[in-house]
Amino acid sequence: MTTSMKIVFASEEEKRIMKIQDLALDFAKRIVELFKHLKYNAKEYVISNQILRSGTSIGANVSESRYPQSDADYLSKMNIALKEASETEFWLMLLRDCHYVTVELAESLLNDCLRIIKILTSVVKKVKSRIK
Repeated sequence: MTTSMKIVFASEEEKRIMKIQDLALDFAKRIVELFKHLKYNAKEYVISNQILRSGTSIGANVSESRYPQSDADYLSKMNIALKEASETEFWLMLLRDCHYVTVELAESLLNDCLRIIKILTSVVKKVKSRIK
């Protein structure tokens, strides 16, 4: 008995969402490792908690956006993820400038963060134009 297999191709928007989910998860893992380093090696307790919260919140909000109740809900989750990414960028620059992390590590994390920000900005703009 043969079965037919249907190949489904994701739309460009679906591909973008899958990409941002993967990037946000990988970024969150790096942020958790950074948190552990700051907390246990650098003995930094305030900024480490802030960056853990904002850096992992990006992926959490992107994940929540997968099952929106409406376009407005989807836009809200993606906007929150964008705001959290922007906050994370701030904490990374502060950690770099205060010498809690090496410039190389900070720049690597900042590059990933800016990549996420660019994708989220694009998604938010597209959804806003679609809603209007």
